[in-house]
Amino acid sequence: MFHVIPQESQQQFKNRTILFEGGEFGVPLSLFLIDNEPGQGPDLHVHPYAETWIVRSGRARFTVGEETIEPKPGDIVVVHPNTPHCFKNIGDGRLELTCIHANEKVIQSFL
Repeated sequence: MFHVIPQESQQQFKNRTILFEGGEFGVPLSLFLIDNEPGQGPDLHVHPYAETWIVRSGRARFTVGEETIEPKPGDIVVVHPNTPHCFKNIGDGRLELTCIHANEKVIQSFL
């Protein structure tokens, strides 16, 4: 069995970010395809499961727990469950990330 979700059927936000939640397809993961302009990014939040980011292009500053990091394109960042985190696009161009949520739907609590 397989599913194809055509681009025009995908949930896309005004900032061009796409959300996929796997639960309705029987898949235990969800993801955001982030496409942020300079200065954009979520505020500090937590998830009850692990989250993994793949930096595809651009410059990001992540806050993870008490640390601040600036991974480069191609880097993979993993944060454990219930760890406060956020990121912002600190570059002059767009920031593209793949954010993988280890859950069938996104559960996010802002701090």
